[in-house]
Amino acid sequence: MKVLITPDKFKGTLTARQVSRAIAKGWKKARRTDTLDFAPMCDGGDGFGELLGDLLGGKPQKVKTADAAGRPITSRWWWVEESKTAIVESALTIGIALLPTGKYHPFDLDTYGLGAVLKAARAKGASRLLIGIGGSATNDAGFGMARSLGWRFLNKTGEEIEDWHGLRHLSSVLRPKPFRLFKSVRVAVDVTNPLLGARGCSRIFGPQKGLKEEDMKPSNNALRQLAKVLENDFGYDHAKMPGAGAAGGLGFGLASFLGGKFESGFDLFAGEANLNQRIASADLVITGEGSLDKSSMMGKGVSGILEICSKHGKPCVGIAGRVLDRKRLEKHFLLLEGLTDSEATEKQAMTDPEPYLAMLGEKMARLVD
Repeated sequence: MKVLITPDKFKGTLTARQVSRAIAKGWKKARRTDTLDFAPMCDGGDGFGELLGDLLGGKPQKVKTADAAGRPITSRWWWVEESKTAIVESALTIGIALLPTGKYHPFDLDTYGLGAVLKAARAKGASRLLIGIGGSATNDAGFGMARSLGWRFLNKTGEEIEDWHGLRHLSSVLRPKPFRLFKSVRVAVDVTNPLLGARGCSRIFGPQKGLKEEDMKPSNNALRQLAKVLENDFGYDHAKMPGAGAAGGLGFGLASFLGGKFESGFDLFAGEANLNQRIASADLVITGEGSLDKSSMMGKGVSGILEICSKHGKPCVGIAGRVLDRKRLEKHFLLLEGLTDSEATEKQAMTDPEPYLAMLGEKMARLVD
């Protein structure tokens, strides 16, 4: 058989590429003559840069900048010379995984360091930008990034605002010349939340970054004032756009300050990976993620894979760290199993999943005989 292996990452344990390799190792033990094709998946979060870079033939680049807390770091992005495209994974610069847990309050974090990455891409000659924005530590709606790029934010007395929570005092915004760095900016998002309100970035994603209940009002007031002034001064009306609240409002910032257009992270990946054709030519597809549950069917990458498989009448095998809502999910798969179903304990699945994933890959391969 020709088998396409296209899993998402097992968040917190393995990258999508590591998952693919582990499954393949076990699969080949049972079915040595199968032809394996690999399309590790990403939706705009962890692994976006490396995976898209590989797909498009990008070369990794390094740039000295700062993380969300302002600490010096060396970040990475990818350069595709032929198409003058820069591929940026914002989490490699301002990601929450780069910071010690609980040490910094979100009011003290911003996207300033991302600006240096974008300027390096522009200096290289990039006219197109592909940027994945999942996994951020920030909630500043791209304010820090914009300041790094030359935008100025002034209060009523003409003083410059330097902290994003101070945006509640914002009176005017001055934009640099030129203020558009790239001809095309495609923003990979995996959520559809607006910037403000009950489903906005502060309320929905802020708590996991450290925002407390008492922080919600000042946070929302700051971002609301930013959106209001940008609309009054320049006619930008991006706050209600699905995806504006992604990555602590960075989606809003990229739309407002760089002219970015939102795309489903999975759809962007699927298009660049030619996934439709690769699934059509496969005999069997294997997909999965760390936890397969009802949320997996709500626009995530796994649901996208299943939709394409259904379109072409291709059987799909699901492999996960754990499987929840089995009765709801199993009707979509030829076979469905998680590491914790038989191969590993919960602890083993989290601390050393690769050998157990290979064992499960071998098991599933024998079951399709």
